[in-house]
Order: sequence, then C-alpha cells, then structure tokens
Amino acid sequence: MSKTILITGGARSGKSGIAETMALSFGRPAVYIATAEAHDAEMAARIAAHQARRGQEWRTHAEPRALVAALGVTDGKGPRLVDCLTLWLTNLMLAEADWRAAGRALVAALPAQRDPVVIVTNEVGMGIVPDNPLARAFRDAAGLLNQWVAKAADEVYLAVSGLPLKVK
Repeated sequence: MSKTILITGGARSGKSGIAETMALSFGRPAVYIATAEAHDAEMAARIAAHQARRGQEWRTHAEPRALVAALGVTDGKGPRLVDCLTLWLTNLMLAEADWRAAGRALVAALPAQRDPVVIVTNEVGMGIVPDNPLARAFRDAAGLLNQWVAKAADEVYLAVSGLPLKVK
C-alpha cells in the first residue's frame, strides 16, 4: 500500500532536506521528480546545488509539467520525491494550461501509487497580498492546490526552521 506525504513551509524552511530524509526512509535508491526548469543562470545554480546535495542515492526524473505521467513512469521503482508542487503550478500557469484539471488528476492519481510519494510545496499565503494580478492568481491557485493535495495525503508536515511539525 502506498503512502503520500506532503511537506509545506516557507522559503528556506528546510522542506527539501526533510522530504529527502523521509523519502529515503522508505528505501534506496529513491526517485527525485524535479519540476524546476533552468531559465536563467541563477536557477541553473540552484538546481545544480540540489543535485550535488542529493548524491548517489537518487535517480532524477525531470518533469516540469506532466507530473501525473512522471508518477506513472516511476511507480514501482522505489519511493519518489516531488520537488516541488509550486514550481509545477508555476510551469502550468505560465504555459496557460488548465492547472485545476492537472491538480485534480494529481489528487486522483496519488491513491493508485504503489510506491510512497513525498511532495514538497511552498506555503505562500502567509505573507503580504501580492501587488499584481498574476501573483495574486498564483497565490490563490497555490493555496487551493495545497489544500487538495493535503486532503488526499496520509500525512502533512509544516517545516519550520528545519524542523518538521506534523499537521496531519
């Protein structure tokens, strides 16, 4: 039986490190489903730092938009870590894809997974109200998507200063 764990928190809260430890607790090697795209040198450096930190225990599967397909292809190959849901949402919104349909498809796919799935997301609703329509639409979409996935997840953790606080 599969297990879905959602880890949320603010920027630099320790989400990814917590998620990596949890995913590896289910077995090794693990699959890292990376949703980030390197559109500039700074993002390329961030991706490289993540890859260097992970090491040999991980097999990377890069998929910026087709997350449900990536889960299907990697199921049966060990625990998976999706990092991160909010970058996936960004990619969908910038491509003008139907993020609601994609989110519903993700929520429907999670219970069918054989191997555990640990998902990282950002908590973006605890700060100021963004000053432009796209940023407000993203904040609202991220809040809804996080709620949908949290409801479907078996466990939910909030990362605070590198520590996991169990919410569900």
